[in-house]
Amino acid sequence: MNHAESRRYPRSLALGEATVQIEPLTPADAGALDAFVQALPVQDLLFVRRDLSHPKVRESWLAAVASGEITSLAARCNGELVGCTAIVSDPLSWSRHVGELRVLVAPAWRGRGLGRALIQENFALALGQGLAKLCVTMTVDQRAAIAVFEELGFRAEAVLRSHVKDRDGQAFDLAILSHDVAEVQGRLELYGVSQALQTS
Repeated sequence: MNHAESRRYPRSLALGEATVQIEPLTPADAGALDAFVQALPVQDLLFVRRDLSHPKVRESWLAAVASGEITSLAARCNGELVGCTAIVSDPLSWSRHVGELRVLVAPAWRGRGLGRALIQENFALALGQGLAKLCVTMTVDQRAAIAVFEELGFRAEAVLRSHVKDRDGQAFDLAILSHDVAEVQGRLELYGVSQALQTS
């Protein structure tokens, strides 16, 4: 089962004069995902463990979405894909309580609150999946993205030196940040809004 089905979609988000629709990513989005990924700077692709520029990697992603292994959201404005996310977890691992969060936003949409909104939406999905922790990885030079995650409560856990290489062979340090989702759940229950999150 796709965990995004536990929330009602599409959800509308007003960002300035624009309205963005957030809904589950599906295999039918293959063409839109291809165009979206091809327009991203190469540096952005280092956020993801596998190189999304390869068609087989995107095909594998969408197949995992279809089977319910990965929960993904798409953000669209006037039909164009402007952002997408994924929560990846392994129910058979010792870290089955941990989800790896991936967030990609089109360059023209950065600084407008879309990334922040997508991260917050994924918190609700993570709570629905019963995850206790969300982790995100990115190269240390992605300062603006790191700042957004830190403002939302993520904290640095580790830096892996020269851990990823781009297509030209240049090595980059990789930062790992995490957030205690269970702590978020506790705060929501304290204020009596957890039930609203699960059903809205």
